Amino acid sequence: MATIAFYAGDGHTIEHTQGSGLGFFSGAFGSSVEVGAFQGATFITDSSGSTEGPVVDNIKYKDSQSGIVTGAPDGTGLKYIPNYRAPLNIRFTHASAVKTQNVRMRIFDRTNADYPASGVSTRVAELIHPNNTMTVLGSGDGLWWGDSAHDGTDVHDGMTGGANQDVRLGASAYTVGGTGIIVPLSDSPATSGEHCGTGSGSVITDTQHDWFIAISASPDSIGSKTSYGLYVSLEYL
Repeated sequence: MATIAFYAGDGHTIEHTQGSGLGFFSGAFGSSVEVGAFQGATFITDSSGSTEGPVVDNIKYKDSQSGIVTGAPDGTGLKYIPNYRAPLNIRFTHASAVKTQNVRMRIFDRTNADYPASGVSTRVAELIHPNNTMTVLGSGDGLWWGDSAHDGTDVHDGMTGGANQDVRLGASAYTVGGTGIIVPLSDSPATSGEHCGTGSGSVITDTQHDWFIAISASPDSIGSKTSYGLYVSLEYL
């Protein structure tokens, strides 16, 4: 049986089938993020963002190549952020050992995977950094997907993920979402992502494959944003 599950922080399970997910706040739980700013704290919460769950590591968008990690206010290059600091761990499991390929991640409106989230601009980067030290260079994304500096080329294998915006958004609305920017993730990373390599070409088989994701969001207008979800698709053999 094939299963995709989501984890955050220190192995906290996100019960996505029950409406649980990540909530983005300016600092303390319930504190609003200013329009045009990015979140300063990430919590596990319910679908409405009203129930406080565990706080998890936060990676706040700083510029096209770096993020502000909890406890490191000066900002860190994306390639230097260890996997264990990722706010989101996507995990695929199967009863028998398989390889994974064509792994794609979208941000959507929780109704239709082809429609972008409503009222939120999102930046996403895959971390490939199993070493726990921030002074070691990893091999993950060096630019945030959704940033205007990203031309849509996947650094791992040259595949074009798309620099264009979803057709439902304005030409200047840079964000991951819908059919516009779809984020490609590593081939067959195996348990704990140990076999990601450069993100392309791994054919190792395993009963578990893990991806580690930095995600940062900014509201485009005032008010809670609940039409916001994450969708993952992949092939396994």
